[in-house]
Amino acid sequence: MSSFRRRLGAVQRRVRMARVIAKAIKSRQHPILAQMVPMRRCNLSCSYCNEFDKTSAPVPTDEMLARIDKLADLGTSLVDLSGGEPLLHPDVDILIKRIRARGMMAGLLTNGYLLSPDRIRRLNRAGLDRLQISIDNVVPDDVSVKSLKVLDRKLQALAEIATFDVNINTVVGNGIGQPGDALIIAQRAKALGFGTSVGVIHDASGQIVPLDPDRQRVHASISQLGRGFYSHAHDHVFQKNLIAGRANEWQCRAGARYLYICEDGLVHWCSQQRGTPGIPLAQYGPADLEREYQSEKSCAPHCTVSCVHRVSLLDEIRAAPIQTLARMSTPGIAAAGSQPPASVRLLTWMFVTSRHHQTFRRLATRAFRLAR
Repeated sequence: MSSFRRRLGAVQRRVRMARVIAKAIKSRQHPILAQMVPMRRCNLSCSYCNEFDKTSAPVPTDEMLARIDKLADLGTSLVDLSGGEPLLHPDVDILIKRIRARGMMAGLLTNGYLLSPDRIRRLNRAGLDRLQISIDNVVPDDVSVKSLKVLDRKLQALAEIATFDVNINTVVGNGIGQPGDALIIAQRAKALGFGTSVGVIHDASGQIVPLDPDRQRVHASISQLGRGFYSHAHDHVFQKNLIAGRANEWQCRAGARYLYICEDGLVHWCSQQRGTPGIPLAQYGPADLEREYQSEKSCAPHCTVSCVHRVSLLDEIRAAPIQTLARMSTPGIAAAGSQPPASVRLLTWMFVTSRHHQTFRRLATRAFRLAR
């Protein structure tokens, strides 16, 4: 794969993602992101994880295809295959192709162990848009074997072969043995040309465990690595409170803008709140989306589930764009002297600080039909 074709593919994905964002801002009546579990079984057994077992069979392919079609009928923009370990499903390539054929962007959340040059090429051919690997430490320990030492050759293969976007997620938390590991992993990801994100480790119900000062400094250092719009926005709107153990005031849109579909085909708020609402996807409709869009979630103030934060952030931008941009551009958790990404600085100038900001606001209101 030539570097030109790889860059062209990346540009095309940016255009498609811009359309996803524009659609989300224009209308709130469809899911933005759905995560589906085609395989609950996992080839690893990290001690902190509550999202796997060792016995489940793959969800039948025909059933998965029907669920993908249902998500498309609901107007879903992005579908991620999760687990367990989704690469254990024998027909994962067929599932990715169906997601793309129905006009949705296709993502994959994997521990990375099953990636090989041939497996990466097959994902390329299937049309995968983005892949995320969470790496917990530099060397394996009793908590997790998802380590940089084990996975670095897989990362090099991705850098050389993958035509899809790759994001490396790290975690910071008081249960992680070496707090500096997350920064080393994020720096390696950046050196390979990957995106990076950082999560705060949660308890069994997805709730926050406040970080000690050393881990707060590590988190701030990672936030300074020149990450993109979404990671910066997430840090400033949500994580700056969470790492200090403070509650966030926000409206969780899980069950409406974000759907978690388990291996049994039921819709849940998220992976940490399985059982609610617990309605079969096949029966899920506009009334369910509207109910969950409006519903108050008692778990929201201290929630650490970043994918739910990020889709809800689009509705914050939709409802209060100027105030949300102002929150993104104020000093947050990054190290002193760091700046927001260029995209945040540009948008802040256009809509907040520029002497022409009223003109930009009127144009945006017309473009996205935000007028009340």
